[in-house]
Amino acid sequence: MTEVFVVRNQLGQYWGKKKRWVDGTKPRTVAHFKHEDEGLNQLVELSSKDIELRGEVASAPLDERGVPVIEPSEHLIPDEDDLLTETGAGTAEATDTEAETTKEDAKPADAGLDQSDAALEEETPPSP
Repeated sequence: MTEVFVVRNQLGQYWGKKKRWVDGTKPRTVAHFKHEDEGLNQLVELSSKDIELRGEVASAPLDERGVPVIEPSEHLIPDEDDLLTETGAGTAEATDTEAETTKEDAKPADAGLDQSDAALEEETPPSP
């Protein structure tokens, strides 16, 4: 098997093994299919979920390691690891902050009222 098929969108990005678009800078992450009809089936599934998709099934030769030889897209996609590092997601600090926010959000609306304020609310008749 010296040729496989890949799914490419209108931006030149490739459908990846992790079920998301990749830019092709790491060819090992690109999903490839033995048969053209497998790639076509994948393209049809993707097109049914995204009507703006303009894709194609393209053939690509394999290198000696079995990785498709493809041209990377000009429209680069940041790596998932890079995004996590930039946003601080996944760190202990972000987790602690999220937990504090959740605790504050879980407090009832009248939790900040002292007893005299609560008594006033009970004595005040509702307005018509």
